[in-house]
Amino acid sequence: MFLVYLIYIFIFMQNYLTIFINGNPFNCLSSMSLFDILNYLDIDINLVIIEYNYSILDKQNFNSLYFKNNDSIEVISIVGGG
Repeated sequence: MFLVYLIYIFIFMQNYLTIFINGNPFNCLSSMSLFDILNYLDIDINLVIIEYNYSILDKQNFNSLYFKNNDSIEVISIVGGG
């Protein structure tokens, strides 16, 4: 039974990875793009700037960016004021 459990965990965990969003660990499917994760978190892409592993991303790349384990993103909100 224990072996079946280990096999299940191994197969299940292959589909997931851990990334860091604003320094906090976040588990996601390996098939999720940055755009998918921002939608899941209900973040309006028109009101944020995304830093990915210390580089600012162009919004046109949000759909094509897929993560590797331990990647890091910072979500920087744009705030108006005066």
